[in-house]
Parts: sequence; structure tokens; C-alpha cells
Amino acid sequence: MTYSLDFRQKVFAIKAKKNLTFAQTSEHFDIPIRTLFRWDQRIEPCATRAKPATKIDMDALAKDVKTHPDLYHWERAKQFGVTPAAICMALKRLKISYKKNTTAS
Repeated sequence: MTYSLDFRQKVFAIKAKKNLTFAQTSEHFDIPIRTLFRWDQRIEPCATRAKPATKIDMDALAKDVKTHPDLYHWERAKQFGVTPAAICMALKRLKISYKKNTTAS
């Protein structure tokens, strides 16, 4: 669970107003002391993870989707040597989505 920015600021405002130590603030708000030290370094919460794809070559995947648009995820996963879930996440990263035909044939 991520604490909101206004709560974090309020914790440090009360810490400064009452002249509390980190240990006292931790006990007062029932927050781990390590969390308070981390907030002291960087108070705004992380919104997203900036982790690049490590196993899948994204250019090769984009080219594969263009040449074979009708493959299932498990077929693509076999080609790239990863799981179907990894292919699904990589396609989301590339913003590739195919709309399904919702009308009955």
C-alpha cells in the first residue's frame, strides 16, 4: 500500500511541530522507521516502474506481429522462449491490441 503525498507531508509537519525524533514519529504513526527515512530522502511516491524488457527483443516482437498477426500468445512465446504472460505484457508495452469480433458469425 502506498501512502498519499499529503499524508507523508502531514507526518513530517507534525514531526517538526512537536520536535519528534524518527523513532518517536515511527511509534506515534505506527509506520516503520525505515519508511520514514526513505520518505525523508524522497517524499513523493513512485507512480510507475521504469524497468525495461530484458528477455524479449521488442523490435523483433513488433516485426513478428506485423508478419504474423494471427498467432496466439503461446505460439509467440515458444518462438521467443518466454511465457505467454510475458508476451502479453510485452504487447501491452508496445501498445498492440487486437479488437475481437463481437458479433456472432
